[in-house]
Amino acid sequence: MIITEILSRNARVYGKETALIERDPARLNRREITWEEFDRQANAVANALIRRGVRKGDKVVHLMTNCIEWLPVYFGILRTGAWAVPLNFRFLSPAIARCTRISEARAIIFGEEFIERLAEAREQLDATVSAYIFVGDEEKQPAWAEAYDEVVKTASEDEPGVAISLCDSAALYFTSGTTGKPKAVHITHRNLEFACYVENRHHNQTHGDNFLCIPPLYHAGAKMHWFGSFIVGAKSVILKGTRPRWILEAVSEEKVTVVWLLVPWAHDILIALENGDLTLNNYKLDQWRFMHIGAQPVPPSLIRKWKQTFPHHDYDTNYGLTEATGPGCVHLGIDNIQKVGAIGVPGFDWECRIVNSDMKPVPPGGSGELLVKGPGVMKEYYKNPEATAETLKDGWLCTGDIARVDGEGFLWLVDRKKDVIITGGENIFPVEVEDFLMNHDSIQDVGVIGVPDERLGELVAAVIRVKPNHQLSEEEVREFCEGLARYKRPRRIFFDDVPRNPTGKIEKPRLRKRYRDLG
Repeated sequence: MIITEILSRNARVYGKETALIERDPARLNRREITWEEFDRQANAVANALIRRGVRKGDKVVHLMTNCIEWLPVYFGILRTGAWAVPLNFRFLSPAIARCTRISEARAIIFGEEFIERLAEAREQLDATVSAYIFVGDEEKQPAWAEAYDEVVKTASEDEPGVAISLCDSAALYFTSGTTGKPKAVHITHRNLEFACYVENRHHNQTHGDNFLCIPPLYHAGAKMHWFGSFIVGAKSVILKGTRPRWILEAVSEEKVTVVWLLVPWAHDILIALENGDLTLNNYKLDQWRFMHIGAQPVPPSLIRKWKQTFPHHDYDTNYGLTEATGPGCVHLGIDNIQKVGAIGVPGFDWECRIVNSDMKPVPPGGSGELLVKGPGVMKEYYKNPEATAETLKDGWLCTGDIARVDGEGFLWLVDRKKDVIITGGENIFPVEVEDFLMNHDSIQDVGVIGVPDERLGELVAAVIRVKPNHQLSEEEVREFCEGLARYKRPRRIFFDDVPRNPTGKIEKPRLRKRYRDLG
């Protein structure tokens, strides 16, 4: 079933029930809408866009931070038959202009955080963009944009009646750009439908669940995890903010049952509890049944501490990528907690293989590139046939990640192909060193990179963020690393914040740029 039809079904079956709740703790604000209101708003967005010339096959840029309007806007774009183009809210004017040009967007729907960035880019955008729709405080509305509230208020709330099939194009998702310029991932309606079934099959959401959504909705991961609740008409909470207290308050007050966290947020919660900044007895958490993590390698030490603190929680690790329509091509599985550290087994209706540089299978236990195949694989990199040919081979998606498979068939992520450090002819996988260092009681976060060295080619460097109220010296780190093989031990140690993108991935290019001359 096309996801726009799933929304229509939810409105018919669960119309008066709450669909979405927005919590904005910084502003002490809470809003909610029912499934009927969600459906009507999506129709109004669609009809408003159609009145402004948007037609099937056009593209509409969606540039907003998380809010209760985000999903109705997304579904409204899809109901026109146009392609939704959600952009990273961290993009500056040049990246916004580049992505808009690549997509040849006819319209942009944007939040108040992006007024200045769009104003700077408009000279490059006006050649294709004929409509700007502003979502936010009317006092901040720029003269060159229409107000969202007025646009939807004056539009029909009836279904627009555009014929859409599963084979039709649905969206362009730009990759996070951690390894270079973002590429446009071309997603179909079939991809989106499949993501609903995969997520629900893996995590068993029911109509009685309540999903807490914290990561940015522009990213495939957050939205596709929400799809597992969406397909059964379950309510969800959109939380604006990541402070540990806000997360536990939302879980307690909204009776949340399912939470997807990024590694830094899970760390922050455990540290806040460890320091006494939060006390579990102050919150109602008995209904919280499931916590899962994805988007980056997960330190086993983190999950061990989490299970000690929340012993009744089911847990799952999710591996995915934008090119596979988000998470789920590999997952650990709720019943496999004993294998924490592995990314898991092929997901529902997915296949995986590990190959060498000649695309030949690697023997069990050996490391090679992870390839995945299934109905979630993207159609292409839009307008980029060279990158498409490098990534899609005979129906297989080359992930760029190095993995191995153990004797029980579980996949273990070794590292990104482009992040491997070569020192004195030895290959070192940063994730292995990062996982080791995360076992230190004073380390909150760590990123490991290679820095240039004339003699060895590269040296291992560790950028370490120390926990609040803890002290840590270089000598203490070196002593701790005696548990590593000598050639894997960090030769350079820096104490600093570890930059991560909105989906939690360490921004290795930023670290390399910052420290390449300090090695």
